[in-house]
Amino acid sequence: MIRNEYIKQTEIEIVSIEQLVPQDHLLRVIEENYDFSFVRRRMEPLYCKSNGRPAIDPVMLFKMLFIGYLFGIRSERQLEREIHVNVAYRWFLNLNLTDKVPHHSTISQNRRRRFQGTDVFRQMFEDVVQYAYDNEFIEGKRLYSDSTHLKANANKKKFTRELVRKNTQSYLEELEQSVAEDRIANGKRPLGPKKAVEEEPMNETKVSTTDPDSGYLAREGKPEGFHFLDHRTCDDKHNLITDVHVTPGNVNDSTVYLDRLQYQLDRFGYDLEAVALDSGYHTPHILKTLTIKGVFAVVSYRKPGGKKGLCRKSKFRFDAVNNQYTCPQGHVLKYRTTGRTGFRSYTSDPKVCSGCPDLAKCTQSTKHQKIIERHVWQSYADQVKLNRDSDAGQYMKRRRSETIERSFADAKQLHGYRYARFRGIEKVESQALMTAIAQNIKKMVMIMAKIKRRTGGDGDSCLISSFLARVQAILAQYRAFLRIFTHIYRYSPKNPLTV
Repeated sequence: MIRNEYIKQTEIEIVSIEQLVPQDHLLRVIEENYDFSFVRRRMEPLYCKSNGRPAIDPVMLFKMLFIGYLFGIRSERQLEREIHVNVAYRWFLNLNLTDKVPHHSTISQNRRRRFQGTDVFRQMFEDVVQYAYDNEFIEGKRLYSDSTHLKANANKKKFTRELVRKNTQSYLEELEQSVAEDRIANGKRPLGPKKAVEEEPMNETKVSTTDPDSGYLAREGKPEGFHFLDHRTCDDKHNLITDVHVTPGNVNDSTVYLDRLQYQLDRFGYDLEAVALDSGYHTPHILKTLTIKGVFAVVSYRKPGGKKGLCRKSKFRFDAVNNQYTCPQGHVLKYRTTGRTGFRSYTSDPKVCSGCPDLAKCTQSTKHQKIIERHVWQSYADQVKLNRDSDAGQYMKRRRSETIERSFADAKQLHGYRYARFRGIEKVESQALMTAIAQNIKKMVMIMAKIKRRTGGDGDSCLISSFLARVQAILAQYRAFLRIFTHIYRYSPKNPLTV
């Protein structure tokens, strides 16, 4: 039988907001398992204690941002609307059903006036990482690093062309010393003084007129345009994020890696044992530094260049004792010199090569001479290759897709991390840090909740907490009923007290 429905939206119901939030809601799990007191400790110094209008609680302000990043709400206007109608969001922010939601401009004005020029988001992110490390959610023994691109809030067609110098690598002095030592060891004279900086070649690059802090990304397999790069590091145990660093999109991954790794070791005191990286980090200086530090480095193989069909360098056998190479035909390539870039040159005898039957497969030189280059730090690369081919190296190589790659995928799919919400590298880094905070806290509380379910938690305390929550809900309903009854009785025509 069909019944006519009547309108229920105008009925008055006595309910508590505590009853409307499901017990297994993610925000309830977060509130029960994580303490946000670190927010007040970090933000209080940014507020005036004796002047101005009463401010919104900084913990509430942070939780509003946290909700936006946790659930991938990109617009702060939309965030305000979502909080207005979502009971769980109100409960998490300690707002009743009729309380006014803070205006969206409060967030933007705090970012522009109070947070700009500070590292408060960095401090709060590191507080979360420190909490995870202290409570053994992070081991700090095996780390995975990589970078991902964020599309900048800039039109790729609006730019100017500017000439810039290449970034001077910090390890050049160390390389020059190694080159000088290698030349002396091989009986060569030291190289002359390097050309002045003013004489170094300039590169032409595109600079966005919308967001000059972004960089023009033009890598193979990557979307072309203005982007930022998030250089991220994850721990092996629970895939928690241990470091976030944002650069323009045209900065190479290897440029900032060692500095960020050392920053983590100094800040948190990790007992680092191994790292796993992709081929973008396969540079002689990184391999040398990690090997000297005693770190088990697993770096993906970078495919060599050169023309197809020619015999590869791996087919030539190096003799470290005599400092020479031997070709597949048994002919010797002798050491010639060591260049300023750190590469030794080994050359063959043209008279021998001219009569070789495999000359066409070996070189296309008109002088019938094969030249092979070997870096002065190649021995460290050989050690990393052995690490990569070992069982532990193969495990860490497979584990990369389950850690750092998964972390980026979750950030983009679930937390609105495909695009930069703001302009300027400082604001984009705050977005990266808040996204990492949301991911870390979500991961930790889910682990805590899983452990409680397995162990049953503290039975007595769980029963007491459940009983007290139920009592509080009943009392809230009773107080609401009394308010409504008092209001009706006070304004009733039969009430003798009515004026």
